[in-house]
Amino acid sequence: MSEKLGGNILVTGSNRGIGFELVKQLAEKTGAGAHIYACCREPEGSGAEALRNLATQHSGKITLIKLDVSNEDSISAAVQAVSKQIGAGVLNLLINNAGVNKPPSPATLSVTGKKEMMEVYETNVVGPFLLGKMFLPLLQRAAEKDKGDQMSCRRSAIINMSSIISSIEKCSDTFWMAPVYPYRTSKAALNMLTQCQALDFKKDNILVTALHPGWVRTDMGGERGKLSTLESVDGMMKVMSSLSNKDSGLLLDWEGKRIPW
Repeated sequence: MSEKLGGNILVTGSNRGIGFELVKQLAEKTGAGAHIYACCREPEGSGAEALRNLATQHSGKITLIKLDVSNEDSISAAVQAVSKQIGAGVLNLLINNAGVNKPPSPATLSVTGKKEMMEVYETNVVGPFLLGKMFLPLLQRAAEKDKGDQMSCRRSAIINMSSIISSIEKCSDTFWMAPVYPYRTSKAALNMLTQCQALDFKKDNILVTALHPGWVRTDMGGERGKLSTLESVDGMMKVMSSLSNKDSGLLLDWEGKRIPW
């Protein structure tokens, strides 16, 4: 059964691509009581102009937050800023969307080194880990406020943006089209983080699910992507609205289909 998204929602990497479209559709499709915390590295920079305009269009519903998910001090400052604004309130949904792919595709083995591996891992895995850890009290408070054992994104949840190319089982089908060592291994690690969080937070009735947005036409996905950001996010919004206990700890695509580990 679908349950409309709402409450306090935080989206990382929200100034472009999938993150921007997530904030846009959340602002349009959630009720008056919803509030979106749109996070990006430079909310006052030229790269966030569209996001600032969107916040103006939905005055009072979107708050821009400075956040570099590769920097622990920045994460701590963002958590404090959001917590201060929420006050005695709760955080209902954390969407870990920010991600990087280094070096640029095709990112062959010969041009990939320790530096790229560590930078991608720091953003794609450590960032979501720290955000989940630091926002846990607000997520727990959200779950406690809504009594019962039914999990949902409306109640209290973490969505980790993963990818089909994180799948070890399907690697032989996808490797040659995208032999990106850092991105693949970081997203596989993010899947494990998702499973660990799902098991650990089950006692708190916090849902944790990984989503594959599809091959999307973005700066990262390239012009050959099969989906627009609108199509991808529209699908993921429907999936997130329908998630429940049975989906916690899984990797699903934008249509709700399960992807093997």
